[in-house]
Amino acid sequence: MAKEKELVVGHKSPDTDAVVAAIAFSYYKNQTGFNTEAVAQGEPNKETKFVFDKFDYKYPRITTKASDKVSKVMLVDHNESQQSFDDIDDVQVTHVVDHHRIANFQTDQPLYYRAEPLGCTSTILWKMFNEADVEIPANLAGMMASAIISDTLLLKSPTTTDQDVAAVKSLATTAGIDYESYGMDMLKAGTDLDDKSTKELLDMDAKSFDMNGHSVRVAQVNTVDVDHTLEREADFVKDIKAENQDNGYNLFVLLITNIMTSDTTGVIIGDDADVATFEKALNTKVTDNKADLPGVVSRKKQIVPPLNENF
Repeated sequence: MAKEKELVVGHKSPDTDAVVAAIAFSYYKNQTGFNTEAVAQGEPNKETKFVFDKFDYKYPRITTKASDKVSKVMLVDHNESQQSFDDIDDVQVTHVVDHHRIANFQTDQPLYYRAEPLGCTSTILWKMFNEADVEIPANLAGMMASAIISDTLLLKSPTTTDQDVAAVKSLATTAGIDYESYGMDMLKAGTDLDDKSTKELLDMDAKSFDMNGHSVRVAQVNTVDVDHTLEREADFVKDIKAENQDNGYNLFVLLITNIMTSDTTGVIIGDDADVATFEKALNTKVTDNKADLPGVVSRKKQIVPPLNENF
């Protein structure tokens, strides 16, 4: 009897790992007897498009709903309901593979849940392939290496672990690439922001969090020239204020990260008390909506935990 079809999906505003992890986990599960389809909750950003072009992969079908197609889903690179399908409450979550905190997540059925504090979901999947002795095709290996390079900023992020390093080296060998030179080309491809509106940049890599009743939105863009990106500061501020108004965010944090120096400038807008909480949490001062965040490159490890603790 054929298995019931399930969708595999990463988070909204998908980055490279969110989409690649969905593809990799779908491939893995299909090799072990499941019937799955990887989907994405948004268009590819420039970096992700570079990766898919490089390894000649077709981008998955885009959808933000599941219940009209299936009754069961698998989640990768996220678990929080606000980052998932719009109708996530109408379907059964059967599997989760993730490397983030667990929040706003519950099920009424038992499930497979694998979470590890590694730099990238694709690193966890690389381990799962090895544990099950499932071979990774060369082009998929290149995609997974790309996801790890993306999430760890070429192994420079504080989220990077020895297992991420081992995974990148192994996957790069399988894919036949020099991960260092390829990785820099890939990251630079994702920093060409001039053809994107400020609204598009705010949505490109953004996640929403409920922090003790405070709605917090954290967006991040990578660049090699922060000053050039901040030439559009007035537009960023206008669009962020509109986002806060339209979506009820108490605090919006835009991280503009220099991938060459591993430093970040934050554009911080929200309720006065919430901005003050940000200042305390990050040990910084917000002046004219901006804050210097030296050495900060990771939303997951360096921004969300101290914010959550202080809220």
